[in-house]
Amino acid sequence: MKKLFRLLASLILASSLVACGSKKQETTSNDTSSETKTVEKLKVSATLDPHSTILEFAKPILLEKYNIELEIEVLDDYYVFNKALDAKEVDANYFQHVPFFNGEVEANGYKISNVAGIHIEPFGFYSKTVKSIDEIQEGAKVVISNSVADHGRILAILEKAGLIKLKEGTDVLNATSADIEENAKNLQFIEVKPELLTSAYENNEGDLIAINGNYAIQAKLNPVKDAVILEQADSTNPYVNIIAVQEGTQEDSKIKALVEVLKSDEVKEFIKTTWTDGSVIPAE
Repeated sequence: MKKLFRLLASLILASSLVACGSKKQETTSNDTSSETKTVEKLKVSATLDPHSTILEFAKPILLEKYNIELEIEVLDDYYVFNKALDAKEVDANYFQHVPFFNGEVEANGYKISNVAGIHIEPFGFYSKTVKSIDEIQEGAKVVISNSVADHGRILAILEKAGLIKLKEGTDVLNATSADIEENAKNLQFIEVKPELLTSAYENNEGDLIAINGNYAIQAKLNPVKDAVILEQADSTNPYVNIIAVQEGTQEDSKIKALVEVLKSDEVKEFIKTTWTDGSVIPAE
């Protein structure tokens, strides 16, 4: 009888061990099947502010929702971005408005595409000495970007301020100084590279300095409070800042995810609450 009990006990123990082993094996199998998907990388070049700031906000969203690890490369030379994108050194860039993009493509034959407008930065004229339009003197020196794509924008702002008049029928987006019909105060235009505009302002190198929105922000200028003349900033502005990508990648899942996140209500709200002074506004 004792032998029978020992035999039964042994069988019960063996069964328990087999069951535990099966359960352990099943758990291991389940753990393997629940492994996270492979994380994909996406490299985007951008200027420091506000572009890289917006991308930094979008970075964890892309990782959590799409398993995309966003690598942000900060540059400051406008003429490097599209060249690097065309050479496939980055997957996308985020720094430029539409007229600049169109001019670059036409001039250099870049195989790149505009996939989405994200935000607008109002262009402003700043000064260390001039506090209002009424104080602008005859022959005042106006320092502007040497980027031809900015010239029409600058001239349109000056015309709206009543300082110059463009020839009738001028295509404002492509206007140059040759399109000026009246220059009542004989304004003198000095061109410098866009990234040197804030230095020109700090060094008081002109009576008025026309500074791109992102560079103004980097220089701790408040466009609404500090600009002598400020461009109208709303969603109808043609100078919307865009995401550009290599031709043929517009439908790539990583690109589509990037655009979806940057145009989401979450990112729009971030832009509105971060730049409450209206220096950056989300595009519609």
